Formats: sequence, C-alpha cells, structure tokens
Amino acid sequence: MSYRLPRAAATPAPASLPPAGLSGLDAAFSRLVPVVSTASGHPVTRTWHLLDNAERLAELGVTPVGTVLCVHGNPTWSYLWREFVTAATDAACHGGEAWRVIAVDQLEMGFSERSGAVRPLATRVRDLGELTDTLGLAGPVVTFGHDWGGSISLGWAVDHPDVLAGVMLLNTAVHQPGDAPVPAPLRLALRSSVLGSGTVATPAFLETTLALAHPPLPAAVKQAYRAPYRGAARRGGIGAFVADIPVHGAHESAAEIARISGGIRDLTVPALMLWGPTDPIFSDRYLDDLVDRLPHADVHRFEGAGHLVMEDVDYAAAALTWLGDRAVPAAAIAAAASAASSAAPQVAVSVEQGVDGWAAGERHPLWHYLDELQNSDETALIDMAPPGGGAPRVVSWRLLSRRVRQLACGLDRIGVRKGDRVSLLVPPGADLTAVLYACVRIGAIVVVADAGLGLRGLTRAVRGARPDHVIGAAPGLLAARALDWPGQKISVARFPRAAMRALDISATLAELIALGGDEQLPPPPEPGDTAAVLFTSGSTGPAKGVVYTHGQLAAVSHALFAQYGVGRGTGLVAGFAPFALLGPALGARSVTPDMDVTKPKTLTAASVAAAVAAIDATVVFLSPAALANVVATAGSLTAADHVSLAGVSSFLSAGAPVSEPLLAAAARLMPSASAHTPYGMTEGLLMADISLDGIREAMATATTPGVSPSALSSAATATDAPAGPGGVCVGRATATTRIRTSALDAQGHATGELSEAAGVTGEIVVSAPHVEDHYDRLWLTDRAARSGAVPGERWHRTGDVGHFDDAGRLWVEGRLPHVITTATGVVTPVGPEQRIESVAAVARAAVVGVGPTGTQQVVAVVETRTPTRRVALADPGLAAAVRAVAGLPLAAVLVVPHLPTDIRHNSKIDRTRLGRWAGGILSGARMTRP
Repeated sequence: MSYRLPRAAATPAPASLPPAGLSGLDAAFSRLVPVVSTASGHPVTRTWHLLDNAERLAELGVTPVGTVLCVHGNPTWSYLWREFVTAATDAACHGGEAWRVIAVDQLEMGFSERSGAVRPLATRVRDLGELTDTLGLAGPVVTFGHDWGGSISLGWAVDHPDVLAGVMLLNTAVHQPGDAPVPAPLRLALRSSVLGSGTVATPAFLETTLALAHPPLPAAVKQAYRAPYRGAARRGGIGAFVADIPVHGAHESAAEIARISGGIRDLTVPALMLWGPTDPIFSDRYLDDLVDRLPHADVHRFEGAGHLVMEDVDYAAAALTWLGDRAVPAAAIAAAASAASSAAPQVAVSVEQGVDGWAAGERHPLWHYLDELQNSDETALIDMAPPGGGAPRVVSWRLLSRRVRQLACGLDRIGVRKGDRVSLLVPPGADLTAVLYACVRIGAIVVVADAGLGLRGLTRAVRGARPDHVIGAAPGLLAARALDWPGQKISVARFPRAAMRALDISATLAELIALGGDEQLPPPPEPGDTAAVLFTSGSTGPAKGVVYTHGQLAAVSHALFAQYGVGRGTGLVAGFAPFALLGPALGARSVTPDMDVTKPKTLTAASVAAAVAAIDATVVFLSPAALANVVATAGSLTAADHVSLAGVSSFLSAGAPVSEPLLAAAARLMPSASAHTPYGMTEGLLMADISLDGIREAMATATTPGVSPSALSSAATATDAPAGPGGVCVGRATATTRIRTSALDAQGHATGELSEAAGVTGEIVVSAPHVEDHYDRLWLTDRAARSGAVPGERWHRTGDVGHFDDAGRLWVEGRLPHVITTATGVVTPVGPEQRIESVAAVARAAVVGVGPTGTQQVVAVVETRTPTRRVALADPGLAAAVRAVAGLPLAAVLVVPHLPTDIRHNSKIDRTRLGRWAGGILSGARMTRP
C-alpha cells in the first residue's frame, strides 16, 4: 500500500534557529549542527537543530557524568524536552550530577533542515547515528524517546551497545500486537483520503495531538509546538512520518522495526518507562509489549496522564531521579553492561524466604492445608448467601481440595501459565476461594481489585494490571465486555451460547473442572515467585496494585496464626474479603456472612450470629463500617443469636480507625471475646495490635501527645493551650514486625531518621516478612515507600503519621497527605476530629487545611446527628461548641449532609479533596456538596 502526500511535502528548506520568546524554551540551548552523510555514496551535508546544554555545563566548570540523547516523535520537536534540558542544567548548577542533554529535531521536522527526501525508519536511525558521530558522543549515553522517537532512539541504542548506559521511554511502541488493530487515530490518519489533507495540507494532525494534553495546554505552549510547522511546506515531515508507520509486513519499515524490537531483548542496561495510560494511541498494550522485551525495566504509570505525558506530569524530575539511582555514573564503558545488570531492579526476597523457602518449619505454601486435608470431610468453608440464593453452601476440605486441583489443571490446559496475570471478578465465597487457590497453585498471578472500588476505579485497576485472563461472574464479565477490559474471559457460570459469544467467554469453571479431571498439575511456584497483585482501597487517590510473592503471603498467614492463634480447626467469620480468602491457608474453616461486600453497612448483627452458628466460630473479623452496623442492628438479635455470639472467643476489626465506644459496644454483643483492633494496610495486613483493655489502659494513661479522646469528650470550654495531637492507639508491633517513625519537618515532610523515640510525630515506617514486595508499575511510588530504609532490609513507608507514647504504644494521627501546615506548626487531623466528634450534635468530623503550605488555616467539616440537607456554615451554637473542644483555632466550621468516603471501608475520608472543596467554599464558590 502506498501513500501519496501533497507536492508541498517535498519542499526543501534550510535549518534555522527557533524564534525568540517561545514559552519555556531557553534560546541559549539551541544550536545548528551540520552533518555529512555518505550513505548515498557521495557526501551530503544536512543541518540539524538541537537543544544542547554542553556549553552551559562548561561555563559552570562541571564535567558531565554522561549524555542523555532525547528523540521526539510526530508531530512534535525538541521543544517537548525543554523542561528536561532546563531541569538537568539546574541540577548541575546546584551541585547535583551533571548530565549533558541533547534533544534533537529530526531531519524534516522542527527547525532542522527540510531536504524533501523520504526518510523511512532505517534512514532515521542511521541519521541519528551520523549526528552522534559528528558530535563525538563517547558515552555513557542514555537514550530518551517518545512516540516514534522511542523506536528511533531504541534503534540507536541497539546499534551502539559500546556506549549505551541506559534507555528511557515515554509512550511509544516497537511492535504492533497481532491480536489488536492499529490505533483508531492512526488508522484514520493513514487513509488515502485523509493522509495528505490531515497531516500536511492542514494542521489537523498536529492540532489533534496537541489536544491530547491533560489538562489542556496553555495557548503559549501550543503556539510553540506549532512554530516550526506553519504552512504546508513545513509539514511534509509530519505526513511522511505517518506514512512510515509499518502497519503490515510488506511495509518498507517493517523489517527495521522488527530488527529493533528483537534487538532490545538483548539490552541489559537499566531501563525506565514513564507512561500515560489514557493515551488513545500508545495504550497499555504497547507498554506490556515493551516490558516483555525489557523485563528488568522500571515502570511508572501516571494515572490520568496521556499521550503528551511530558506535558501532563513532572516527568523531568522523575527521569533525573531515576538517572541518579540507576544509570552508570561516569564509569568505564567497558563495565557498563555488568554495572547495569547489578543496578536492574530485583525481586525483593526476605532473608527468611531466601534461606528457608518452603522448608522453614513455620512457613507453608498457601495450598498446604488443601493438600494435607484433601481426604477430610470436615467443613472448609460456608457461603451464607451463595449465588442464585438458596440455603447456605457448605464445602468440605475434600471437595475444596479436589476442585482447586481440577481447576488448576483445567486452567493449565487452556493455556494459563506461571506468571500469567488472572483478574478475579468473582464475589467472595466458595467460587472465588477455589479459583484463587487454583491460580496460586499453578503460579499464575491473581489480580484482586474488589467491586468496592466502584466501576471507574475497578476499570482503572483492571486495565492498569493488564491481565492475561479474566475470571468473572456475570456483572464483572458484562463490565469487562462493555469497557473493553483486556484478557481471555472465563465465566463462573454457564450462559446461553449467544450470550457466551456476546461476552467473548472462552470457557466456564465447569468446563475447566472437566478438563482437569486427571488432576495432573504443573510444578508449584517457588517462594520468591510473584503470587498476587492486591489493589488498595483508593481512598486517598487511585487504587495502587500491591505485589506479593508466595513467600510473603505465606508470612501473612503465619503472622495471623502467631498473633491470634487462627489455624487448624479455627472457625472464622470473615466480614472482610481478604481474610475470607486466607482461611484455607490457615487451615481454618471460614464463613462469608450474608452481606453485600461492596457495602459494608449491609452486614447486620443477625447475619453475623447466623454465620457464627453455622461453623461454631470462635473468631470474627469485621471492617469498622460493618461493625458499626452490627452494633446498630443488635436489637434484632434473638436469644439463640446471643447464645451463638457468646461462643466467640475473639473478634477483630481493622481497615480504618476503630473508636473505643464502638469496640466496647461490639464486645457487649460477644461477652466472652477478646476484642482486638489490628493495625495494617494492603501493603502489610498485620503490623500492630491492641485489645480493648489495652485501648482503655492507653486512654487512661495518655498525656500530650496522645491526648485521651474520652478525657476531652466532657470538655465544655476551650483552653488557651492547644490540645495534643491525640489519635487512635493501635498498640505494639506484632511478633515479626518492627515499627519506627520518621519525624515531620515544618513543611509536613517526613525527613527524620527512623526512630522509636516517644512523643515525636512522624510517618510510620514498618518492616516485616509479610510486608509487600513492591507496587505494580509505580516505580516512583515504590521508591518513595522505600526511601530512608536501612540498607539490606525491606522497610515500607506507610503514609500514615503517628507517634509512640512513653509505654511504646503506637498512636495513628492521620495520613501524611492530610497533614496541615499552619504558621505555628504541623497539625495532624485525627486528634482534633476525635475531640470535635465528642460534641453531642456531631456524628462525624473531618479537619482539613486551606491555603498555601506553611500558612494553612484549619477548617472543620462535620456531619450532624440530625442530618442536614444542604451545605452551610454551622449555626453559631454548633460552631461555638466545636471550637470549644477542637484544641486549635478554626477558620470555619462547615456542615454537610455526608462526608465523602471510600466505598470499601465506608469510613476513609479523602481530606486532600475535601480541603480543595472547603477552600473553594470559603473563596465564594457555590455551596455544592463535596
């Protein structure tokens, strides 16, 4: 297929410097470089425009540690790298590593020469090599490419292994997946009726690209991008670039792209991919392909960013941070390959796992009890509300073990392999348990993002995880089809044939069981292999995928056994999905109560009592929101229900702060039980623990900091001295956990050394064998969570803030992003909120900061026990009562019908978002609900 461009596309024009005054572009970096090419058999000189900070570095008297070679795509030019050139130069000015940055305008593009010649991919790669030869680039060199510049930069990298120190990429591609069409915008641009008019004769292609920024580009930035492409005679390169897309095997550039895509598999240098997942052109499927070819690469997906990721986020800071961590600094090029290999990210495996593996006496793989009890007719689990309704579904160990083996074998037979990602969109219960353990047994990586994220959050999570297979019930499969979620589709239930086709279902669980009837399983995974990607609740931003190895999940089950004795023969009521799934790993018989897991408040006291009676449960685990409704519905309990609940020996509630009154009320329903509230997060499910008695002791002895909420609840007047931070006491570290804090500075940043000092508010940092391995495709987030760690040890910065009291107990005061920085110091939210909630009229409160960092004003936003219908300033009486107990000056007290909370816990408030809303209200915005 050939593409015809307008005659103006071949109009020659000399290279030139950009006009002065382009937004954000320092003209001092621009230079013109003549390059002699002999590729045609006789010397031809072509002049390039490029940005180069070498002269500025020389003026500073610094020697570069290496060069970053930046290559733009279509229809941009070197202007897109302006922030990176400036940031790298500024870093050198301030004593940081000095990187020379060269950002080219490819020939026929930007302000480089228009020769009128056709430049297919192989020619462009050769062009770039001739330029770097002319510049005398000796290395170390790190390439940096975007769009089709990514392919060209990788072509250069493959051809220059002797000087290559690393590769960095923004949204790009080196291969068109066979199971997917060329992206729709490019298919449209390639139409013969559109190509010339849309790319050259008019600026339509350029304008469409500029419209892909999030948020929209400022007018001055758009004008700068347009500057070299004014008039059809200047846009020939844009059209030629589109026409050079190798959409089929016979295309002129198909062989070159195949050479590049194959060659990068041999690159061992460090690699970084910074990605905008909303890109309609280079979507996540192209990221998957690149990760497959460069599996050691660091990856960070910026949620909300798109094709112009360099305009959407601070990519320059991310790239410079990575260069400081990973790239070869001024090392001998001969050692670059081995240095890069050692710098490549490795799977973190704890000492316990690495030494002992499954041989450790206290560690077992998750399927251990399924093997040990495969001939037992004892109850393994019960669904109190099975799909389709009816009586509770009772599953024995014998049946569960057989189903897991059959499903595992069936999955293997249809091509689910070790390392494949399998998204589970199945409600908690027997089906989910069997499927999860089947996947784990064959080494497939389970992706668990529950419906509590909401459809938008669930879609973001599933697409971000890029599963190879999706196993779902009807609602999940319908959403997967409608929203084009990736992966082979497997259904829990059988549908009519037409529906199976419509939903693109390739198999059902019943078919997998039949296929796996011989139960011939592949070898099991090892402790260091990845087992799961578990998504956080998304309560303070987009949900993050938390990666666990098999060894780390085994350590989670061991920690629960060691702390609470949950193990062989224990009856466990799991009103919180993660713990329902851990039941078989613990050898416990577990029951899922009758509730909608996406709405914790649907769990009633009667449902808990029925679940306890069904398996003679001794342990009950409920989320705080569920626990609150259990207490609220206790009046419906019968005498038999009370007898059942009296048999519970311990109950746990975690996932959000649990107040002493709520825990005490629940304890009255289960009078024989020891009440506990563990502290943990998706990244580490059990870090600390405290009992109800421990909470009461802590409250009785609390002094500032750690002011007792109960002591303040009776306060009638404000004092001149501000109250201490308060918080929720979560007790002491569990047996296998270490906890430290990193003190906050005046700007609310955790900058202190890790410490156990009492009375110092800081970020909570934890270490344990059962702490997660890393965040999925969130390199920057993962790096931040590991910063300041003890070398050789795995620590995790939780993002929570708190302090130790004099007895060594940990108090949680809120989230790090919610810390308020006032002119007189930092304020953490939980303590003031607890004091405000002691006011009789207040049901729930949130304390947020409004204004610039360092001078923020504190605003209280409250729900009242008698619900209000609209947003308003609190009436004078309520405002006075709130101010009297808050313990700090309040700029305003706002009343809302409901505080916005996350769906999973129904209790976590995004105070950052609420603070922006409150700032708008106080600035005169409409009184809309937050």
